[in-house]
Amino acid sequence: MNSIKILNVRINNLTAKELLERLNKGVLVTPNIDDIMKHQHDREFHEMASRAEFSVCDSRVLLLMSRMLRTPLKEAIPGSSFFPMYCDYHAKDENIKIFLLGAKEGVGEVARKRINSRIGREIVVETYSPPFGFEKDEEECNHIVDILKKSEANVVLVGLGNPKQTKWIYKYKNELPNINLFMALGATIDFEAGNVKRAPEIFQKLALEWLYRFLKDPKRLFKRYFVDDMQFFYYFTKQLLGIYKNPFGK
Repeated sequence: MNSIKILNVRINNLTAKELLERLNKGVLVTPNIDDIMKHQHDREFHEMASRAEFSVCDSRVLLLMSRMLRTPLKEAIPGSSFFPMYCDYHAKDENIKIFLLGAKEGVGEVARKRINSRIGREIVVETYSPPFGFEKDEEECNHIVDILKKSEANVVLVGLGNPKQTKWIYKYKNELPNINLFMALGATIDFEAGNVKRAPEIFQKLALEWLYRFLKDPKRLFKRYFVDDMQFFYYFTKQLLGIYKNPFGK
């Protein structure tokens, strides 16, 4: 599978159609700029996310950056756009059964009903909303594993945000042989429930979806977009100059 490196992050060079045709087993991650910055500082997250069988570009900004590297990516595949495509693609495949793990209490159930109504079958079979801080509670994590083991699902959408969702998947995936595919897709459950709306198409086309999100929630997102993520452009300039070094030596 062809791929490129943006800083120390592997990104598969696939279209959404190609991804749908290949995505059957393993872990899917969708790096954006915020994720790539976490790859610079969090060794555990970096090493886990780097093992994912599928790693695709979530961001139109990264799509533009790839052109500057003269290794252009074919397409940006945001997780919140891709998941509905995945459900549509498998609408008539009774072997695909999905579990939604994440979002606030009740949101997953709203998303489940909306997805199943649109698809015309019970493609989403169960949901679970973990309590805040659950990732530090081994008993709660084992409870989630037990739920997943007993579930009919063979696909799990883990919508917990990074690095939490990727670390959780790799900590527990080997205990879940009944799950063929894990998709680490952030706020997708909220999008599917209608709680969060995608940016208007003009923002998406201009690679300004991040700005739309910031304008909707400036207090929470200011540090992320204007402090943490701005460092990306410093590191990326070093890559363009050929002097960037992976902080973890791999």
